[in-house]
Amino acid sequence: MNSNSASSMRGLTQYIADLRACRVRELEEKRINKEMAHIRQKFKEGQLDGYQKKKYLSKIVFTYILGYQVDIGHMEAVNLIASTKYSEKQIGYLAITLLMHENSEIVRLVVNSIKKDLDEMNEVNNCLALHAIANIGGKEMAEALAGDVHRLLISPTSKTFVKKKAALTLLRLYRKHPEVIPAEEWATRIIAIMDDENLGVALAVTSLIMTLAQDHADAYKGSYQKAVNRLNKIVIEDDYATEYVYYKVPIPWLQIKLLRLLQYYPPSEDSNIRTAIHNVLETIINNSQDAPKNVQHNNAQNAILFEAINLAIQLDTESTVVAKAAVLLGRFILSRETNVRYLGLDTMAHLAACADSLEPIKMHQDTIILSLRDKDISVRRRGLDLLYSMCDVTNAKVIVAELLKYLQVADYALREEMVLKIAILTEKFATEYPWYVDTILRLISSAGDHVGEEVWYRVVQIVTNNEDVQEYAATKVLEHLKSPSCHENMIKVGGYILGEFGHLIANEPGASPIEQFHALHSRSHLCSQPTRALLLSTYVKWLNLFPEIREQILYVLNRYRHVLDAELQQRACEYVALAEMPGDSLLQAVCDEMPPFAERSSLLLSRLHRKHGDTEDKRTWIIGGKEANKDREEARQASLSKGIANGGAMPIGDTMATLITSDRQPANFTVNANGASMLPTSSSQSDILSGLEGLDMNSAPSLTTPPGESSEILSAGRQPLIPRGSSPEVSPSIVATATPAAPLRLTPGAGKFFQRLCFVQEGILFEDGQLQIGLKTEYHGHMGRLALYFGNKISANFSSFTVSVKSLEPEALVVTTPRMATNTLGGMTQVQQVVHVECKDFFTKPPLLEVSYLAGSMQELALRLPVLLTKFVEPVQLGHSDFFERWKQIGGPPRETQKIFPFRLGQTGDIDVHRQRRLIGGARMQILEGVDPNPVNAVGAGVLHMSRGGKVGCLLRMEPNKEAKLSRLTVRTTNDLVSTEVLRILVSGLGSEQEKL
Repeated sequence: MNSNSASSMRGLTQYIADLRACRVRELEEKRINKEMAHIRQKFKEGQLDGYQKKKYLSKIVFTYILGYQVDIGHMEAVNLIASTKYSEKQIGYLAITLLMHENSEIVRLVVNSIKKDLDEMNEVNNCLALHAIANIGGKEMAEALAGDVHRLLISPTSKTFVKKKAALTLLRLYRKHPEVIPAEEWATRIIAIMDDENLGVALAVTSLIMTLAQDHADAYKGSYQKAVNRLNKIVIEDDYATEYVYYKVPIPWLQIKLLRLLQYYPPSEDSNIRTAIHNVLETIINNSQDAPKNVQHNNAQNAILFEAINLAIQLDTESTVVAKAAVLLGRFILSRETNVRYLGLDTMAHLAACADSLEPIKMHQDTIILSLRDKDISVRRRGLDLLYSMCDVTNAKVIVAELLKYLQVADYALREEMVLKIAILTEKFATEYPWYVDTILRLISSAGDHVGEEVWYRVVQIVTNNEDVQEYAATKVLEHLKSPSCHENMIKVGGYILGEFGHLIANEPGASPIEQFHALHSRSHLCSQPTRALLLSTYVKWLNLFPEIREQILYVLNRYRHVLDAELQQRACEYVALAEMPGDSLLQAVCDEMPPFAERSSLLLSRLHRKHGDTEDKRTWIIGGKEANKDREEARQASLSKGIANGGAMPIGDTMATLITSDRQPANFTVNANGASMLPTSSSQSDILSGLEGLDMNSAPSLTTPPGESSEILSAGRQPLIPRGSSPEVSPSIVATATPAAPLRLTPGAGKFFQRLCFVQEGILFEDGQLQIGLKTEYHGHMGRLALYFGNKISANFSSFTVSVKSLEPEALVVTTPRMATNTLGGMTQVQQVVHVECKDFFTKPPLLEVSYLAGSMQELALRLPVLLTKFVEPVQLGHSDFFERWKQIGGPPRETQKIFPFRLGQTGDIDVHRQRRLIGGARMQILEGVDPNPVNAVGAGVLHMSRGGKVGCLLRMEPNKEAKLSRLTVRTTNDLVSTEVLRILVSGLGSEQEKL
């Protein structure tokens, strides 16, 4: 409440003064009870005006703030919210946010009032309503009002501070009830606000997108380019308002969030974006060399620097930026400032989790070990994480020894985690069995209660599965059992190992059966019930192996038959019954040696990863080396490529390798970047076809074709046009991919522009009342260059103008943009965007152009670029004999495809030969004159260029029939897939009733 409001209410001022004057709590309670009784009476009488309600509610709120429970004033608060006076409305909102919880029945009464305030053009009322929604934030309120909050966020009429509050309110609702927010549906519109001129709005929206992108990465992938653009403006171009400079650092909070957002996505394939990021990171690291002017400047500068280093590590650990960063990190971990040491160790752990070589980190190993004794526990924890991540075969013994030494004095909060990490490192990097056994037993002996069940389970698994270590393990565990003090976990390990492998050392001095028995049994009286049960199983094993101590074992078992614990009593009774049965066959069968455990992933790693579970802001890496992070990154990228519409779950039916991994080796997903299983492909091409693929028709020698053959082939033009059984109708499913993709949502009405541009080099790609997109193209071999012209047809500016071009088959068709597009398109102006394409292999799907911009409302376009396989064909001039020689060499199906289709006659009623030849030429096939004696027929030749797939010779022959209005098109190429695709493209343009491209 503001000071004017408080000073105008004398009763409230006097009430506060009275409470402050109370010297003891009893007097304060007495004064409060008196006042509450008075207010309750006034509310009961009714007929209060707005001022009185405001005054009494203020007293109730003040009482609640002091920590006293109040049960009155709720309905009065609801009534005040509907007031037209700001001071009364303010007190009403303050009261409901403090006095009501999200599941209160009264919340339903205020939803309509809040909705009314959200709908008003009064920004002050908007903000009061947004505050209330964010503070209460119940599911019912979220369902009713989330759409209105989103509307305020995206509305062009909303003030900047309303947009900021709307973004943060939406963030609050999503964190509490994510299922209520249609995050994917709103993605494009929310991302567009990242380009807002006001940096405060951009900061608030980036905070929202950071959270949404972690759960819906595919829907919010457009934010990646926006983040790079904004960083480039702030860091490189110095494009920011002076009021956002914090101690000579431009808006550090936004820089940090943008750098973190980029880490949620794999590196961009666009070389232009990669270059921009590299320049930004270089500049940030260079700026960090400046001496800080004060503590605030230092903190802001370091916060940005560490986030930039983390991004550089994620992008490329071998880059020059990371090399510079590694030197800086070495200085940071020696800093006097605790925060800098903490961040230096944490960032170095990230580097260790991703880098191929650990040598730059090992240089600082002594310093990192010293950090275990830092005065701050957070630094000690980060030092432990880093030592765990940087450990390998060369330094494992040193690091494990230091960790064991530090374990004796470590904080209790760290000990359980340390035990897990020591056990994992010992197992992972052990090069000799004695060292593994000695270390793990020392760990179990010294760590005491901090050793979890997983640790001693794992020891038992490894010893059981490796014969070479069993005798040594039995000897060492017996030594530990004979020591003056022995923890119960050691007794468990000893009971199992000696029960299974004690016979291997029974002839050694000091390890006779009776000595083994006494070493274990003398400890049993201090053990818990589960441990005693395990020891009884050990005794019955010995009963079978060591007849000489049968009497002592039966004595113990008989005593356990009378204990109160049901589990122990039952075991003892059953074991005695086994021992007293005539013959030893059943006892021997029951007490047979345990088989090796099935190989499986380590429970220790699972337990450790649970301890480092993701927080609200999920990390892009986990504690551990590169192997530990490999699976996480592959799974993340596979999830991205599949889309996150189902929360990142893989669709049923995807081929995934069954993961049955060894104890010492982490599971590896064999999944490629597109999420498809990497299965070997077999070539079905014959040797002859392989020889014909890549046939360069320009350099082929001239061959003489006998006249008889050419006339025989050409006579087909005079035969009736009846489909032959050997040339089936071409179906698009022939070249369909194995996994059906979701249909593209293309902008309606753009198909006619696309269809025409498939056969010409330039023209209009799209046009409506606001925007015109023109296109000019040129192709040379397997490379192509497209110039896109975006023209604003209205006087208003287009803001958040975003252009994205992506290949739907990136392995076969590579699409790059040499420079980043502007994010603003002025009224009545035009901007050019150049796109480079490279045909690497056979493809069927043209690339996708996505355009979005704000012009009052959000406008989105999804268009196909007319980049088809035929665009990479180079025309070839062939003579009569050359053509028929190659036609014969290629042969019939499957390298020949044929289709009979209807076509339209020209305006004069004759065959439009000029149009047909123009379309064939538009498919970049050379029209060969004089090859076919029929003048209405067309014969063409060309060579398809692919940088990886090589060259493919292409021949075609078209035979129209005027009377039937049918035409037969035959395509022969040295690749059956190319034949099908070329035929499909040509028929779409030449036919009259065929499905368009």
